[in-house]
Amino acid sequence: MTQLTGPRAPGFPEQAVRRRAREGEAAAFPPHTAYGHDLFGATDRGPEDALDALRLVPPVFMPLRLEKLIDLGREPTWEDVDLTSRVGGFTAPSPVYLSALGSTDVASRGLGLSVSRQAGRLGIPMVVGENVVPVQGYGREAAGAASLLGRIRAYADELDGTAGGLVVQQCTEDADAEVWNLVYSDPASQALITSGRLAFELKIGQGAKPGLGGMTVMSRADAGRLGDRYGIAPIFGPEAVLRSATPGTVTEEILRQQVRLMRNNFPRAKVWVKLPPARDVRAAALVAWEAGADAVTVDGAEGGTGWAPSAFLDDVGLPLRECLGAIGPTAHCLLVSGRMWHGARAVKSLALGATAVGLGRAALVAADEDPGEGLVRLVRCMALEMRLLISALGKYEAALLDADDVWPRTEAAGVPAAAPHH
Repeated sequence: MTQLTGPRAPGFPEQAVRRRAREGEAAAFPPHTAYGHDLFGATDRGPEDALDALRLVPPVFMPLRLEKLIDLGREPTWEDVDLTSRVGGFTAPSPVYLSALGSTDVASRGLGLSVSRQAGRLGIPMVVGENVVPVQGYGREAAGAASLLGRIRAYADELDGTAGGLVVQQCTEDADAEVWNLVYSDPASQALITSGRLAFELKIGQGAKPGLGGMTVMSRADAGRLGDRYGIAPIFGPEAVLRSATPGTVTEEILRQQVRLMRNNFPRAKVWVKLPPARDVRAAALVAWEAGADAVTVDGAEGGTGWAPSAFLDDVGLPLRECLGAIGPTAHCLLVSGRMWHGARAVKSLALGATAVGLGRAALVAADEDPGEGLVRLVRCMALEMRLLISALGKYEAALLDADDVWPRTEAAGVPAAAPHH
C-alpha cells in the first residue's frame, strides 16, 4: 500500500477490491483452497443501494443461446461472450472505462501515473479530470506525475493496437486556462488524434456534489500560488483552506451551443458531456446527444471522489439506479459510474441502459494495492464476472442485455412492476 491512508468511504468494500487487485480473476470465487471441504452458500455482501438490491434472473428458454450453438457448432460457454464495446466513440475490450481523476494529490502526485499506465495497457478509455492544469500545470517543460502532459504520455505510451482512448475533461477554470487548445495543438497528442483516440469532456457536474464546483483542501501557501482563479475560504484553521471551483452556468441553449462549438473547434476529437445526478438528467442528456455528443457520462449520487460537504454526500442527488430509470433505454452512448467494482453491478447497469461503466475509487484502491498490476487484475476479474453473468442470461454480447434481465422490474427500470419475465 502506497498512498491511501485514513478512513474510507462508508459502505465501500475496500478489502474486497484489494483482494481483486492481488488475485485477479481468482477473486471472483471463494478461496479455491477451501473447495471440497468447506460449505458455501449466500455471500455476506448485502445490498448497499437500490442497484445492488436488484437481482439478475436468467430465463429457462434461451433462443439466443440456441443461435450461438448453431453458429459455433457446439454448446456455447461463458468464454464465448464477446465484451468488446464502443465506448464514447472508442473501441474497448470490455464495457469499462476509467472515470475522471482530477487534481487531488492522490490522483496526481500519488497514483495518477500508475492508473494511467495500467489503463493504457488494458486498452480501456481513460478520463483525465478537471483542474489539473490550473493546479498542477500542463507540464510541457517537465512532464511529471502531477502534470496533465505526464498523465497523457503515461497512458499513450502503453496503448497497443486500436483499443482505448484518452478523454480530457474541462471545467470553467480549465476553459480559462485553454486546456483543450493546449492538448489539441500539442505534438504529444497527435498520435491519439490521428488514430481517433482523443476526446474532450465538458463537465457539467458530478455525483459527489451536484450543483457545486470542484472542492479541495490545500495549504495557504498553495492557495496563494493560485491567485484569484478559485474561491478560497479559510475555514479549516491557520494552515488549511477550502479551494472551490465555480460550477458553471448551463441552460438548454448554452449546453447545445457548447457541444456544437466543441465539434466545430476540435473536429478530430470525440465529444463527451459529464452530467450530475440531477432531476432533469434525461432532458440534459437528450440535449447533449441531439447536439452531437458522442457520449454522455452520469455519476450517480454514489459516484465522484467522495470529498464533498457531508450534507451533499448524504442528501443530494439521484442514486445511480434512479438516474438509469430516468434516462431509460437509449440508442445513444450512456456511460455511468458510482461504486463500480464488481461484474454484477456493471451488468445490472448495462441491463438498465448503460453502454459502459466507470471505475473511480476502486481504480485508485487497486493501484494503491499494487501500482504495477492492481488495476489490470481488477478489470480482468470484472470481465470474467461479466462473461459468467451474461452467459447465464443466455446472451453473448453485452449490448443485448435489457430490463428483462433484472428483478424486480420496477418503474426505475422503465417498466411497470411485475414478476420476473417468463
